[in-house]
Amino acid sequence: MNAPLRAFVAGFAATLLFHQAVIAVFHALGMVPNPPFSLTPTEPLGVPSVLSLAFWGGLWGVPIWLLIRGANGVGYWVRGIAAGAVGPSVVALFVVFPLKGMAFAAGWDPRIFIGALIVNGAWGLGVCLFMRWPRLS
Repeated sequence: MNAPLRAFVAGFAATLLFHQAVIAVFHALGMVPNPPFSLTPTEPLGVPSVLSLAFWGGLWGVPIWLLIRGANGVGYWVRGIAAGAVGPSVVALFVVFPLKGMAFAAGWDPRIFIGALIVNGAWGLGVCLFMRWPRLS
């Protein structure tokens, strides 16, 4: 499988297995109101929310791969987790939220900022793992 396609698949899978797992934990602890794996249809195509999110996670997997592909050792993991935490979180808070009619930057609520960084950092870890799998090294 070529590297960009593998990065897309890694981002897609990391959304379902890592991102949504953290959402599940946060939901179980009462920290977020919405449960993971939402099947609520999205606009305009009516695709289930979790699949739309996984598609975007797949697209994000490509630039994350570009950032981590030359890294080795601890740098590989740190770069992937940091890029995963920061990139999608910034775009979500400063672009997606306002486009969806939500408060710009989540009203600067630190709980939402920290939650986004944790959820997306876990996603970044997943991308790193799936890009190395099955040859974890």
